[in-house]
Amino acid sequence: MKKTKLTLKDVALQLGVSTATISNAFNRPDQLSKAKREEILSQCQKIGYTGPNKAAQILRKGTSNIVALVLADSISYMVRDPVASKFIQGVSEKLQKHGKHLLLYAGDSETILDVVDFVDGFICYGAPRNTHLISELSTSSKPVVTVDFDIEGKPAINIDNEKGAYEVASHALKTGDNVAIFGLRLIDSPSTCRIYDNPLLDVESSISHRRLDGYIRAAQEKGIDISNEKIWHLPESDRHFARQAAKEVLGSVPRPDVVLCMSDVIALELLQQATDLGIKVPEELRITGFDGIDEADRSRPRLTTVCQASDTKGAEAAKALLNGVEDKRILPFELNIRETV
Repeated sequence: MKKTKLTLKDVALQLGVSTATISNAFNRPDQLSKAKREEILSQCQKIGYTGPNKAAQILRKGTSNIVALVLADSISYMVRDPVASKFIQGVSEKLQKHGKHLLLYAGDSETILDVVDFVDGFICYGAPRNTHLISELSTSSKPVVTVDFDIEGKPAINIDNEKGAYEVASHALKTGDNVAIFGLRLIDSPSTCRIYDNPLLDVESSISHRRLDGYIRAAQEKGIDISNEKIWHLPESDRHFARQAAKEVLGSVPRPDVVLCMSDVIALELLQQATDLGIKVPEELRITGFDGIDEADRSRPRLTTVCQASDTKGAEAAKALLNGVEDKRILPFELNIRETV
């Protein structure tokens, strides 16, 4: 037989006190003496009552102290990624200082409507894989801050990805170089491959395409043409996908002089593969990354990369949401020239 859920009124009748006394014991402890509160909570525990309905409280008060962080992809992938995990850390620490809680929400979910009534706002980190979520966020009555992409009329936190890619490529490239690019989610394919003539994805909104634009601009200024057969698509910033691209590029004849990588994770796997084959970096192969993860500073040789301070970006996104900021901000990045170029 299914057990009937106790209501606040039921509990008040059983304990012989007012509903306000029960509510205060759970939500406003300053309204009761310590002894009285402990007595009420002990009696509630004995009869199996865990407190007033939180959903009803949220709907009544209009606030939950919960912020949803909508990730670009699945939670399992995003928390493994060192850049995303640093960003999440920055968001979480800033929210915690203000008594707020963080809810992670997968960007491949079907809808945000499941949680919209129970959160105070949304931080959206990267364009969600399910683009339907962008439409829902754009019309949401709750505050929304986007990161690494824009929704018209919503505040945003970004870096200048095109400029960062241009600067690191300009430093790495020399006239006459044979150049390859390891890109991220450039085409619609679940596998590592060269892009060839496949249609490009999200050309207007994707940060990967902004980085590609920067690489191409730097190469053109050096008189270098980079054909599509020298541009690899990797579906994720993951060592497994990077390993396949690394084996292909290192086995190419002629082998490229420079490989421009759209993440440090990808660049570090390429560096490892090159080292294992006895290829000298940077004497025989120059490598650049992007992101500035901690491991890039510990590699030998140390990786040249664009550092975007993801934890700071996360903190700024949370700050923008908490303060009701309405403008779009471009955060600075740092070009870290190290030993791989």
